[in-house]
Amino acid sequence: MSLTTVADDSERSFVRGARDESEKRAVAAAIAIPPVVVQAKSHGHAGTAMAMAPLAHTLFHRVLRHNPANPGWEGRDRFILSAGHASLLLYTQLHLSGYDVTLDDIAKSRTLDARTPGHPELGVTPGIEMSTGPLGQGFASAVGLALALRRDAALHDAGEGVWGSTVFTLAGDGCLEEGVSAEAASLAGTLGIDNLVAIWDDNRITIDGATDLAFSEDVRGRFRAYGWNVLEIEDFRDLDEIERALERARSTLGAPTLVAVRSVIASPSEKIGGTSAGHAGALGAEETRTVLETLGFDPNATLDDLIDDDTYAVTREAKRRGERLEREWTVRLNAWRSRHPELASQRDRLAAAAPDEASSALDTVPLPDEGQPVATRKTNGAVVAALARAGLVFGGSADLSGSTNVALPGDAVTADNPGGDFVHFGIREHAMAAILSGIALHGLWRPYGSTYLAFSDYQRPSIRLAALMGLPATYIYTHDSVAVGEDGPTHQPVEQIASLRTVPGLAVVRPADAAEVVSAWKAVVSLPPAPTAFILSRQDVPVLAHRDDLDAKVRNGAYVAWQEGAGNDVALIATGSEVALAIEAARDLAREGVTSRVVSMPCVEWFERSSAEWQESVLPTAMRARVAVEAGCGDAWYRWVGREGNVVSVDEFGESGAGDEVLARKGVTVSAIVAAAYDSLAQSNS
Repeated sequence: MSLTTVADDSERSFVRGARDESEKRAVAAAIAIPPVVVQAKSHGHAGTAMAMAPLAHTLFHRVLRHNPANPGWEGRDRFILSAGHASLLLYTQLHLSGYDVTLDDIAKSRTLDARTPGHPELGVTPGIEMSTGPLGQGFASAVGLALALRRDAALHDAGEGVWGSTVFTLAGDGCLEEGVSAEAASLAGTLGIDNLVAIWDDNRITIDGATDLAFSEDVRGRFRAYGWNVLEIEDFRDLDEIERALERARSTLGAPTLVAVRSVIASPSEKIGGTSAGHAGALGAEETRTVLETLGFDPNATLDDLIDDDTYAVTREAKRRGERLEREWTVRLNAWRSRHPELASQRDRLAAAAPDEASSALDTVPLPDEGQPVATRKTNGAVVAALARAGLVFGGSADLSGSTNVALPGDAVTADNPGGDFVHFGIREHAMAAILSGIALHGLWRPYGSTYLAFSDYQRPSIRLAALMGLPATYIYTHDSVAVGEDGPTHQPVEQIASLRTVPGLAVVRPADAAEVVSAWKAVVSLPPAPTAFILSRQDVPVLAHRDDLDAKVRNGAYVAWQEGAGNDVALIATGSEVALAIEAARDLAREGVTSRVVSMPCVEWFERSSAEWQESVLPTAMRARVAVEAGCGDAWYRWVGREGNVVSVDEFGESGAGDEVLARKGVTVSAIVAAAYDSLAQSNS
């Protein structure tokens, strides 16, 4: 191909500051690949990938500490593409840097079973640090990842420069319009997370048109008010200017840094560049040919024509650079191990923490006596404290640590204390959930965050993404039903439990008593990594009678918690605080000659995964008289009770009043359960 000289500084030059012809060829190819790929399939996002190609090249080839031959190298910097629609930008750089991503992979992007999906997905493409796409999520989770890396360094590094990684994230205008990024940016500034660099593609274009249709704020001023350092890149095509800004951002201490890049979407296209048409869709055959000519390629070039052996010289150099960086880091690592064996041992233990270590910590949690009334939130607080003492968890609450019982002794993370014991997330439920994902991505601690169940709705997008990635984030929700009482319907969850159960991959755990809380946590730490939502009571619930092998029973999701005789007349299925209520009803039925079994089902998802034999032993197929009891929306329970069964539930908003009075008004009573049991018996016998 024919390219203008490296020294070309004309206004029309697509890149400036290239060190040699190979680097200029590589940037040209990086700009050309997205429009060629999108034109070939008539769908996709080329515009941002084109405009940000010089910056992405500079980041991956000059700034980012990474090793394409070892994507999981512990000492690497991290890059999260918050603007996930620009996945071609990232796939192209992974290919040109030498990761196991081929041109054929890029050509197959957005197709079924491709290693290059429409938005980046963790575990699918080598070099992807996080699944992104929903705008703002990558930005907010990058805050959590940087927070965890900085804590790791504060606790273990001892000034050796081993664990001091930087997190870079690329965000667009859409990311910064989403509220989750505002919450996360505010917390990052407050905590002074200075190993975080957010690059803002300030192209002022959204799908509907220019950003000023709905976005007129001073972003730079907003971030300065958050406590961020703000830098500018004036020329988005100048590799040297980009490098200087990113290196300065990396070295800035005391605050996170926003690097504002004023770009032109779909540059160097003159027809589409700078317009909303550049966001998505093909440029058109004619404009694609024009762009290729502008970049010095044959206008009819195919994907394979865009990169020659001279261009791959930058790939070879990127591989050498990565191997050298890891070798140098390994020398520092070994010196650190030699000089600080106790810190090394401590960190190694956390990195390899096995389920039995967590179970040992959980065995220290004292259990109340049978019949003693204790709120499950209180026992859960003792569990979190035990795991924290063992150094296995890290998190906090959304300004509710005392109420949700996750208040811990020690000192909070602050700008001056990055190695603190817990985080005050403030009233930022959505950012808290996204930050937990970032902590989980670091991998050293199991993250937890707590708030009231009614406010879980604020967190749903982040929970969904954590479930997509299979991250072991733990969401601790208290005040689990209309039994909350006097705070009224705004704070009384009704639909939340049922709604959370619809999220694939999320385990929703509603323990019946203190013993189930501990057993459920043992299951969580021993099962494959996945997000978990604990649903816990504010009100006291009695500790049930001792149950043999409770850990195994809870791990299977449901078990017979109480039984009269063979218990084959009717099954009463309940969760949480309603299990004790169901046992009362079962005793009333027994006095009237009806034998029943009470099935506690702390986790529907675990029961669904249990063996057919276990399910049959708990809920025999022949046993058609069934009643489900839960103080929340009940439609989904018909799966377990069948057409002849009944559900005692709360399917309307609550009221302001004492919790027991609200429960009674909504029909969650012993008498209602007994009546439902008789009705189910009649239906099954008809």
